[in-house]
Amino acid sequence: MNFKKITAADIQFFTIILSPQFVLHHPETLMEFGSDETENLNFPPEIVLLPRTGIEISSILKYCNENKIPVTPRGAGTGLSGGALPVYGGVCISMKRFNSILKIDEENLQAIVEPGVITEELQNAVKTKNLFYPPDPASKGSCFIGGNIAENSGGPKAVKYGVVKDYVLNLELVLPTGEIIWTGANVLKNATGFNLTQLIVGSEGLLGIVTKIVLKLIPHPTHTLLLLAPFSSAEKACEAVAKIFQIGITPSALEFMERDAIDWTLKFHPEINLPILENIQAHLLIEVDGFHPELLMKECESISEVLTSMGCEEILFAESEQQKIDLWRLRRSVAEAVKSNSIYKEEDTVVPRASLPQLLQAVKKIGNVYGFKSVCYGHAGDGNLHVNIIKGNLSDEKWNIKLPKAIREIFIEVKNLGGTISGEHGIGWVQKSYMDIVFSDTQLNLMRKIKSTFDPNGIMNPGKVF
Repeated sequence: MNFKKITAADIQFFTIILSPQFVLHHPETLMEFGSDETENLNFPPEIVLLPRTGIEISSILKYCNENKIPVTPRGAGTGLSGGALPVYGGVCISMKRFNSILKIDEENLQAIVEPGVITEELQNAVKTKNLFYPPDPASKGSCFIGGNIAENSGGPKAVKYGVVKDYVLNLELVLPTGEIIWTGANVLKNATGFNLTQLIVGSEGLLGIVTKIVLKLIPHPTHTLLLLAPFSSAEKACEAVAKIFQIGITPSALEFMERDAIDWTLKFHPEINLPILENIQAHLLIEVDGFHPELLMKECESISEVLTSMGCEEILFAESEQQKIDLWRLRRSVAEAVKSNSIYKEEDTVVPRASLPQLLQAVKKIGNVYGFKSVCYGHAGDGNLHVNIIKGNLSDEKWNIKLPKAIREIFIEVKNLGGTISGEHGIGWVQKSYMDIVFSDTQLNLMRKIKSTFDPNGIMNPGKVF
């Protein structure tokens, strides 16, 4: 792509728009904004801008569009697909100053927020009013709502409550050409024209920059019960997942962790005391929530019967709030624990939940063929399996040349099982070469035409998805 390099005149323009302290171009700062949580990649931008209003973003985008300067929007930098990497340099627009919760509407159960609000901070704020915003990615303590929208994030609660798209009612969007629009209306039903709101959710920053967000809220459950179910067979643990839903129970979370995931995370968090028998190969972490404790206990009893029938060992019921916190910390820290042990690649596969055992078997079989170790865990209730491929002692040649072939084989198996290659992490920079597995040329060309309609000069987050 033929993009213009940043000049002194460009910097002067941006400084007039924002003032000098919000126009950053020190080399160390550029390196910091050149990476996210995707492997060890780094693509520094030429300049970092920190706007505070939609009008400022509009002026920046209009200027960049007219001058063919690439723009990469950035949230908290917690992404796992390279979506916030400025692979063509240019301008990085940080949304960290858009950090206000503008309104919590208790009558209509809605919140209006800016994209730089941290997900957990929003959840805590609405909880004080007995309201609930369910999407809870593992990085909820640091990720931004805007980044969650860009990737259509999920998390453990998605199995019962849905993902980000199920809570976004309306968006204020700055187009690449500088116009500012609202994509929908602050209502629960809307059959008026094309659904631009849902088009923007999950669009990975390719179509514009979101500056305000209207979210649906629900009443906050008053009670939760949590249990940890150990299995001597990882495949049996996966088989048990579909059985739980077949008896008419939808847990608020249903997570899978194979043995290595637990072991590595316990080493990472030695303060958590969780003895594990040698024969145990996997765990299911299962939560139910609601407003009536007696009904939740009956659900847990029914779930326990299913688990026992599938060969589960002794089930651990979390007896205290601290035990619940420890078990959730264990699950949410798996990726961080794996990263502390080795260079790795995380593949975000998703299949119909009943196909999880076949997917897990295929991953291990392909690993044996190509000589790599994998640590698997994820949102089993959604069929969303995170496959962490460990570099370990693999040579650079095998890692860089042969491993992509293995990943392609995994993704082909995912497609054959009725699934797709990303459940919640997005495509971004690192997965785009696999899009042909799940989409035809016709489908991809339709997406490209949508992109070019919004962004005729291709300045928005170039190099991603396609």
